[in-house]
Amino acid sequence: MNASLSADKPPLRVLIAAPRGFCAGVERAIEIVERALDHYGAPVFVRHEIVHNRFVVERLKAKGAVFVEELNEVPDGAPVIFSAHGVPKSVPAAATQRGLDWLDATCPLVSKVHREAERQIAVGRHILFVGHAGHPEVIGTFGQVPAGAMTLVETTKDVARLDLSANEPLAYLTQTTLSVDDTAEIIAAIKARYPQVHGPKSEDICYATSNRQEAVKQIASSCDLLLVIGAPNSSNSQRLVEVASRLGTPARLIQRAAELEPKWLDGVQTLGLTAGASAPEELVREVIGRLGELRAINEEEIISARETVTFKLPRQLTD
Repeated sequence: MNASLSADKPPLRVLIAAPRGFCAGVERAIEIVERALDHYGAPVFVRHEIVHNRFVVERLKAKGAVFVEELNEVPDGAPVIFSAHGVPKSVPAAATQRGLDWLDATCPLVSKVHREAERQIAVGRHILFVGHAGHPEVIGTFGQVPAGAMTLVETTKDVARLDLSANEPLAYLTQTTLSVDDTAEIIAAIKARYPQVHGPKSEDICYATSNRQEAVKQIASSCDLLLVIGAPNSSNSQRLVEVASRLGTPARLIQRAAELEPKWLDGVQTLGLTAGASAPEELVREVIGRLGELRAINEEEIISARETVTFKLPRQLTD
């Protein structure tokens, strides 16, 4: 895909990472909100941002979705949807107690971690959970098990500070949107200190997070600058910035094309472009359009994997 070159604009090679943007869990969550609006009619309430992207949230608001922080903001009798990041067990329990009609948009790969946490607690293991404090996914996972049954580990230094017995039954699980490389280091530190630790059968970091990080690795060394389209509170988007930076490629996180400053392109001959798992493709095209206003661009998509994953919708929306 080549834009027509203009004599009055310096050329810019743009390497577009693939896969990028929406993952199957995000697509499912957005479709749940849209189908719920069709099924129930507006308004439909959503607890927390359905996904971490302001553009997506505002578009759903325009269709009749109302975003709230807590259940007590949802009127009696109104339908409510839980975000893709997952919620503590207490949230659907409270919704059921109030008689609310609720839908769970938790990504199935996050739900898989929830069920594994329950299984490990059931067999008497304490869980070391690798993740970022305060992230909704971490809060939701901790809310699946009794208080004190899990310990959060964010860094290898946290592993060194653990005061658990060397022979205590342990398991580890991870947030699904972490840095693949960082997480491998932390897990290695856990295994070195607690050789008896039990790990999941397959890694918890989701396919989309891994694929997007690998796609960045494929192009970073060829780029003078990498732009990541995503929200500041999007863990997987922030990790893409880190991946490029660690490879020595300057990287910036932007939410929309309007944030792109022309001076960033000074001295840049090859630009990398990707998008976090909550960012729609139209934002990628918006940024390409802005770049085309500033430079004579030559686009090249670099494909490192192809994704075919899909997830089923809740039964209430398919019956």
